Amino acid sequence: MKLHITTALTLALLTLSAVAGAQKYKGVIDKSVAVVGGELITLSEIEQEVQMLNARGFASDRNVRCEILENMMRSKLFLMQARLDSLNINQEMVEAQLTQQMDQVRTALGGDEGVESYFHKPVYKLRQEWRRQLEENSLTQQEQQSIAQKIPEVTPYDVKQYIDTSSVDKLPVVPIKFKISQICVYPDREAAALAVKERLLNIRERIINGEKFSTLARLYSEDPGSARKGGELGMASKSIFWPAFSDAAMSLKPGSISQIVETPDGFHIIEVLEKKGDMFNARHILLKPRYTAEDRSTAFTKLDSLKTAITSEEISFELAARFYSQDPATRTNGGQMADPNTGSAYFEIDQIKPQDYAAVKDLQPGGISDPIESLDNEGRDGNLVYKILRLDSIIPAHTASFERDYTELQGDVQRLMQARAIDQFVKDKIKVTYIKIDPLFQDCDFELEGWKTKFVTD
Repeated sequence: MKLHITTALTLALLTLSAVAGAQKYKGVIDKSVAVVGGELITLSEIEQEVQMLNARGFASDRNVRCEILENMMRSKLFLMQARLDSLNINQEMVEAQLTQQMDQVRTALGGDEGVESYFHKPVYKLRQEWRRQLEENSLTQQEQQSIAQKIPEVTPYDVKQYIDTSSVDKLPVVPIKFKISQICVYPDREAAALAVKERLLNIRERIINGEKFSTLARLYSEDPGSARKGGELGMASKSIFWPAFSDAAMSLKPGSISQIVETPDGFHIIEVLEKKGDMFNARHILLKPRYTAEDRSTAFTKLDSLKTAITSEEISFELAARFYSQDPATRTNGGQMADPNTGSAYFEIDQIKPQDYAAVKDLQPGGISDPIESLDNEGRDGNLVYKILRLDSIIPAHTASFERDYTELQGDVQRLMQARAIDQFVKDKIKVTYIKIDPLFQDCDFELEGWKTKFVTD
């Protein structure tokens, strides 16, 4: 069963308060390596960030430590200004982030005991440290946003000047974009759900009659991550899983088997092994609905007939979509698809599902594909759907121009001006802020020259 978090994020969070790797600096256990105003940066804090990068698969060296130190010093400047500006911490957001972070760490380390053993600190102390870090992050981000918001709205003159003063190779390249419409037919979901429930009931009965849950999980579960471990998920916070799954597991006594539980991943039966507070360790068997060749054949026949009627001009594509498409998100728009993230009717290649792109990539504008199997945007990975696609239009890849791409360029110029304002803030603050940097980092090639005047001298 998939969790709500990624492994990389979990590992990164585990390192937020990890023990410093002081062996990188011979003879040094821990020390303050920079003072920015009244804010200290310690060697252990830098090593915590290094461990975060290592956990996420990035190599670390001295240059990385230099970058981390510079980023920390920049953040301290924003933090100082945020306090001067009397910005308020969003405590509700901080508490939500802290709870999520604690749940993820407790899940990865098997509960409070595992957390305390790994970090060599009591949980209450970790919560205090992490809350402080999140509060400082909140203030830093708000200050940066405050600086960015002071930049006036970009005008057409600003965009034109940006284009005129930039060499062609520096202007953004707008990738090829596709506008697509679809008519969708779903397989018989009710029949497939009934069939998978019958299979799970049979498996549940076998377990109740004495067969091992773990053996049947290895044989039948369609969650590859847990199936090879006999369906076991490990001790985890209930907030990590889908609510229906967590509610069912928390209601069970250890050793008992649940009824069938439906989540966006499919259908489950669950055996709880252990419960501690709001955490539990459980086994599960996951089965997903399966669709038949008859489902596919019926849908393809219907879609073929619609394609024939459209190409022979018996009905327009838009009208056919409104009457026959089973996708509620597009049928009211005559089948026109839209990017769910941006609302745009145009898709770049990496925003199109692979199955859909394979169907339209060789079509001319106005062309209609043969029926295909694809996925919708529901659930975690999407549900099976059969469809025909019409390529409405193509915008070829091109260098951005004022006439064709003003909206995109306006956003680029706005972000560029905001970034320059934030950089200028840092440069100005370096000049007037009390800053001292330990000679341990004097060989660093910092991005901003101003830092080099701040090293402590003997």
